[in-house]
Amino acid sequence: MSRVVTLGEVMLRLSTPGHARFQQAMPGSLNACFAGAEASIAVSLAYLGIDAAFVTALPMNAIADACIADLRSLGVETKHILRTNEGRVGTFFLEHGVNQRGGNVIYDRDGSAVAITPPPAYDWDSIFTGCEWFVISGITPAISRNATEVALAAVEEAASRKIPVVCDMNYRTKLWQWDPPLSARELATRTMKELLPFVRVFVGGISDATAMLGIEHSGDLHSLAKQIIAQFPNLTHAAFTLRDGSTSAAQCFSGALYEAATDTLHTATRYSITQIIDRLGAGDAFTAGLLFSFLQKSDAQTAIDFATAAGCLAHSIEGDYNYSTRTEIETLMQGDGGGRVSR
Repeated sequence: MSRVVTLGEVMLRLSTPGHARFQQAMPGSLNACFAGAEASIAVSLAYLGIDAAFVTALPMNAIADACIADLRSLGVETKHILRTNEGRVGTFFLEHGVNQRGGNVIYDRDGSAVAITPPPAYDWDSIFTGCEWFVISGITPAISRNATEVALAAVEEAASRKIPVVCDMNYRTKLWQWDPPLSARELATRTMKELLPFVRVFVGGISDATAMLGIEHSGDLHSLAKQIIAQFPNLTHAAFTLRDGSTSAAQCFSGALYEAATDTLHTATRYSITQIIDRLGAGDAFTAGLLFSFLQKSDAQTAIDFATAAGCLAHSIEGDYNYSTRTEIETLMQGDGGGRVSR
C-alpha cells in the first residue's frame, strides 16, 4: 500500500451552533471537533484507502489523547506523534457565515506543542521510512519561527531521500505575525520562498499564489502557473482551487492543474454549490484527492477531476474532515450530482 506522510498541527475546533454569532453562543455551548489542514489531508487519504501517517507534537493530557484516538479511528497512523511535557493543544474558534455575512475564525495557538518543539525532536529516519509522498502546508510555518524551522527541516529531509513534496499554500493572514515589523504578506513571501525549492507539487488558490509569491495575476491562469514554475523549477505541477462565491452559503467551485512537462493546463467541471454546510476543509479534500490520483497513476485530467469533485463534496459535510468515499467522488466526476437517495 502507498504511504503518505503529512506534518502539521491538529487543533481543537470550537464552533458556534448553527449560524449564531460568538456573542449569542457564549456563555453557552460550542460544538467541538478536531481539525487542521495536514491532519485533514491525512484523514481524507486514509478514508480513500491510502496508508496515511500524521506527524505533529501534542502534550501529555486527555484532550490530546482524544485527538489521537479520533485520528486512529479514521485510519490515520499516529505512531510518530510526539508527546511533550511542554506546550498545549492549539485551538481555534469558528463563527459560521451566512448569506452576505462572512465567517470568522479566532486562533488561539500561541505556545502549542508543535509551535515550540524543535526539529531535532523528530525522528526523521523513522518518519520517512517507506514514505512515497510528503505533504505540508503554508499554515505550519505561519505558526511560529520554530514551526518554520520544523517545516524547513522536514522538506529538506524529504528531499534528501528523494521523496516528492506537496505543499498546499493556505495563506492565513492572521497567523503570519511572528516576525514584526514585517507584514503578514512580507513574512509569508520570505518564508515560502525558502521552502518551495524543495517542493514538487504546488497547491493553492489564486490569492495564495499572489499574496505569498508576489506574482501578479492578469486573469490568465496558464500564465500564472508558468510564472510559478519559472520561480521554482523543481515544481512539476501547479494545482489551483477556483472559487467564485455569491454568498457565504453559495459558490461555484472548480480546479485546474498545470503540468510543466507538457506545458498544459487541465481544468475541471465547475460545480455550483447552493447550500454549503461547512466551508472549512474543502481545499484539504482537494489536495488529498489530487495526491490520491497521483498515487493511482491517473492522467492529469482525471487527477484534477477527482480532486475537484472531492473538494466539492467536502462542502456538504460538517467539520474539517471529508468523509466522502471514492465511489461517491467518482460518481460526481461522472456527472451524477443530483443528490438522489442511495437505496
